[in-house]
Amino acid sequence: MSGQPMADADFEARVRASFERQKAMKTLGAELTRVTPGTVEIEMPHNADFTQQHGFLHAGAISMALDSACGYAAYSLMPADAGVLTIEFKVNLLAPGRGERFLFRGSVTKPGRTIIVADGQAYAYDAEDNARLIATMTGTMMTIVGRQGIEG
Repeated sequence: MSGQPMADADFEARVRASFERQKAMKTLGAELTRVTPGTVEIEMPHNADFTQQHGFLHAGAISMALDSACGYAAYSLMPADAGVLTIEFKVNLLAPGRGERFLFRGSVTKPGRTIIVADGQAYAYDAEDNARLIATMTGTMMTIVGRQGIEG
């Protein structure tokens, strides 16, 4: 989102450090490829360990990566001493998760001091690098400050 206010000058380092502590994203083989104020992109290769019975990327893996993308997009706008928690999300699965690699983009739609709404898109890329939209998400994220055990 252009013109999005930054919460602090070190937002990118803070987002990347938090992402590195996320074991769930490591398990998926996901990496943070873009961090700008209010927008985050996560990419991951196809891995048969995360497919469902038809060989498509499982909806749970798609939802998990979209949640992280939206959460970190929101987190990029939060104060340096804040933590982020998802309080609600809805996913629309639009097409089978079939691809060589996947991109998950989260962007802040409505910033706020305590509550931030973000939207996400999941894309599957084939061997020729053609992208197909496979899922969307709308998530509500909460800024958490001063709570022990919940830091960035």
